[in-house]
Amino acid sequence: MTDRTDADEPTDEAPSIGPEELAERLRSGDELTVLDVRNRDEFDRWHLTGDGVDAVQVPHAKFIQAQATGRVTDLVADLEEPILAVCGRGEASAHAVGLLREAGIDASNLAGGMDAWAELYTARELAVDAPATVVQYDRPSSGCLAYAVYSGGEAAVIDPLRAFADRYAEDADDRGAALTYAIDTHVHADHVSGVRTLAERTGSEAVVPAGATDRGLAFDTATLEDGDELRVGDATLTALATPGHTTESVSLRLEGDDADTLFTGDTLFLEGVGRPDLERGDEGAADAARRLYGSIQNRILAQPKETTIAPGHYSDAAEPRADGTYATTLANLRDRLAALSMDEAAFVEHATSDLPPRPENHERIVAANLGLEDVDQETAFELELGPNNCAVAD
Repeated sequence: MTDRTDADEPTDEAPSIGPEELAERLRSGDELTVLDVRNRDEFDRWHLTGDGVDAVQVPHAKFIQAQATGRVTDLVADLEEPILAVCGRGEASAHAVGLLREAGIDASNLAGGMDAWAELYTARELAVDAPATVVQYDRPSSGCLAYAVYSGGEAAVIDPLRAFADRYAEDADDRGAALTYAIDTHVHADHVSGVRTLAERTGSEAVVPAGATDRGLAFDTATLEDGDELRVGDATLTALATPGHTTESVSLRLEGDDADTLFTGDTLFLEGVGRPDLERGDEGAADAARRLYGSIQNRILAQPKETTIAPGHYSDAAEPRADGTYATTLANLRDRLAALSMDEAAFVEHATSDLPPRPENHERIVAANLGLEDVDQETAFELELGPNNCAVAD
C-alpha cells in the first residue's frame, strides 16, 4: 500500500475515531484540525481536505525527537484544538497522539490511518422514480461514485471500482439479485475499473462505450452505441452519447414513470462539468470542450427538467442531499451552474482555464482500463489514491 512512516510499536491506548465518523464530520463541514505525520511527499500527493479542514504536515520523526527533548507542544503550538492525527496505518499517528495527550493537548487518532480512509465505501439508496431500486456507492476519500440498479431480480452496476468488486457481488447476493451487467460510462482516468473483474466473478456481461475501441481497447467486451438499451429486470437503461470529457463518454438514462434518472459519468457534476484535457492533453482540450458543450446543450439539457442527475464523482464543493446522496434535478443544476448558460466561446474558455492538476497516475490508470497494462490489486490501490480531479468547478 502506501509508504510507511508508522512507529514500530503502535500505541493502542490513543483515543481514536473511525473512517465512518470522519466521513460524517467532513460531510457536515465541521471545523477540523488535521495533523498529518507522514512524510512530505505522501502529504503533498494526497491528504484530507474539506471546507472546514486545516491540514498541517509534521513528520513523525519530529515527534520522536521532541519526545527526547520534552518539547512536543512546540510542534503544534499554532494549531487549534482538538487535533486529529493521521498517518499511513494509524500507528505513527497513535504514537504522536499519546505524546500530545501527555502534554495536555486534546488530540485523537484516525483509526487505521489513510489506508482505512481509502478503503471506506458507503452505500445509500438513491430516491428515483422508476421500476427499480438504485444504490449509490460513495468512496469519500476520492469522491468516486458508482451505482447499482436493481429490478426484477436482476442488477447492473454502473462505473464499478475494481477495489470493491466483491462488495457489489455480495450486495447483489444479499438482495437476491443476479448481476447481469457491469457498465462503464467512459474510460476512467482516476480509478481502476471493475467491469472486467466483476464480470469474471459474477458471470455478468462487461459493457463499455463503443468509442473505447478507437482508444485502443485491448480486451473482448460488449459495447454501447448511442441509443442502445440494456434491460435490467423491469427497468431500461438507454445509452446517450455525451462526448467531451472523453471521446467515447456516454450517459445512461434510467426510464422512470414520471421522471427519468440520468447517470452522467464525468460529463456533468453537481458542482461543474467534466474536464476536457485528460484524453488528448492541452492541445486537444479546446476541441474536446466544444464537443462537451454540444453534449450538455443538445443532449443533457434537452432532457426534462425533472430528470435526476446522478454524477460519477463529487468534490468538497458539492452538497449532499439530506439522506447523504449526491444527486439533484436538472432544473436545479440549470439554476446553479453558470457553465450551463454560457455560449460556446465562453464555455470553452471556462472549461480549459485554471484546471486542477490531472489525476495522479492517470496515464497508467487509462492503460489499465483499456487492457493495455496489467496491474495487481496492490498497485491499483496505490495508483488511484487521492482526489479524482475530473471536474471543472463552476
